[in-house]
Amino acid sequence: MITSISRPCRYRAMGAILLLIFVAASTMPSLAAGKEPVGTIEMKELNIAWIGSGNFGDGKLHFNGETYPFKITGLGIGGFGISTIDAHGDVYDLKTLADFPGAYGEARAGFVVGTVSAGHLWLQNEKGVVLHLKAEREGLALSLGADGIVIQMDE
Repeated sequence: MITSISRPCRYRAMGAILLLIFVAASTMPSLAAGKEPVGTIEMKELNIAWIGSGNFGDGKLHFNGETYPFKITGLGIGGFGISTIDAHGDVYDLKTLADFPGAYGEARAGFVVGTVSAGHLWLQNEKGVVLHLKAEREGLALSLGADGIVIQMDE
């Protein structure tokens, strides 16, 4: 027999998810505490969200005196609207170029109307590479959820 989830359980579940996102977002800065950046990054991303979200974009990694172009794709949950993100920032814990591509996790919360939003993003991949991005978002969107983006190096 299938039963529906009661309203108090739904609220508790939503509260637990929000708490998890807040904890993830607040602990990310500690991953780079006391470390020097080993490179810089710049990227442009388009985010389209209607409960689920999709991310598309490209960027450049500046590492060991070289510039490496890359592509971004991704999926997420939470949010409504469409926005663009221009971001630049620092790269930590990148030992070799081969460690840069891969899936990065991100927790997010906020809103944007026009060019109102600016903030920081912290992302980390499975190889321990941490990206600290200063982002400017433009568009019309309400954002609350989590994303996974995949960075692929251009050939």
